[in-house]
Amino acid sequence: MRSRVGSCAVAVVCGGLLATGCGGGGTDTGSARKAGAQGAYPVSVTDCTGNRTTFSAAPEKIVTSNASSLELLLRLGAGDRVIGTGFPPGKGTLPDPLDAQARKVKVLSRTVIPKEKLLGSGADLYIDTFASMGSMGGAAADAPTPQEFAAAGVRHVYLKSTACAAQRKTPVTDLSAVEADITSLGAVTGTGARAKELVTGMRRKVAAAREALRGTAGGERPTYFFFDYDAGTEQPVVTCNRQLANAVITLAGARNAFADCDGDYRQVGWEDVIAKDPDWIQLGVRDRGGAAANRKAFDEAERWLRSNPATKGLKAVKEGHLLRIGSEQTTIAGVRNADTVAAIAAAVHPGKAG
Repeated sequence: MRSRVGSCAVAVVCGGLLATGCGGGGTDTGSARKAGAQGAYPVSVTDCTGNRTTFSAAPEKIVTSNASSLELLLRLGAGDRVIGTGFPPGKGTLPDPLDAQARKVKVLSRTVIPKEKLLGSGADLYIDTFASMGSMGGAAADAPTPQEFAAAGVRHVYLKSTACAAQRKTPVTDLSAVEADITSLGAVTGTGARAKELVTGMRRKVAAAREALRGTAGGERPTYFFFDYDAGTEQPVVTCNRQLANAVITLAGARNAFADCDGDYRQVGWEDVIAKDPDWIQLGVRDRGGAAANRKAFDEAERWLRSNPATKGLKAVKEGHLLRIGSEQTTIAGVRNADTVAAIAAAVHPGKAG
């Protein structure tokens, strides 16, 4: 069957199925988990509005919208079926041997894949990390309609933990939605056993961090600000309590400085950040295409904070509590969300975690 995927008016994403927080049934989560474990089809997944896409067999030609969804397929062992990607990972930014595998994937665009190129790619599945093209530098016209996807024979799925974040009714404080996405994608690609291994590994890392922080009182949990440097410095864009970063920060034993903000992202003023005066700041820069370029971007973000009159007096800046952790592994669904939890916990709770 071809997909019937409705639009999702949200910011950043990646494809699949979510048990909580969005429209769409939890029953699909159970069937996807069972099918993935058995390598059985058909498998059905839903989008943020509940529209269903059914797979009668594993897809053979997959296009990914960006490095995050590509990385998930590589980790699942389905990387040999990826025929193209947008926003490719920079050389050396993925661990070996994933990095070598990623280099073999055809780059359809360095940014958002143009509609014509995507529809003409020959793909039978598009895993989408963007519900809104504009949020990643594209235009609304770049997004194919459900009818255009169907006419081209391209099924279209999202990673709902990030795609549907703005539609959640309650704050996100754990990685269960990410785990559901991985399970769903494993079911779709027939790699359910590997998906289960990945989820188990994530849970083990998070549990270790949580155990190390057991008994840490709320007052001992520092405030934490995710500085989205690439979203612009004139007015900061903050991660609110529906965004995946809120869960990562919470699990790491810190308090999101903007956890009182309902939604996924919000633009605020620097006076709002100053009023919060966070204990720690994460320099959240996006992958620049290589380790050296990423270091330069982190340097730029730190230099801006230290030189700007509005931010140089912040507690975290004066004390050097500035973490260099990339945006994608904090704000977009992936196995490395658990690694980010561990890294933040080790930094903000030295001697306890890590």
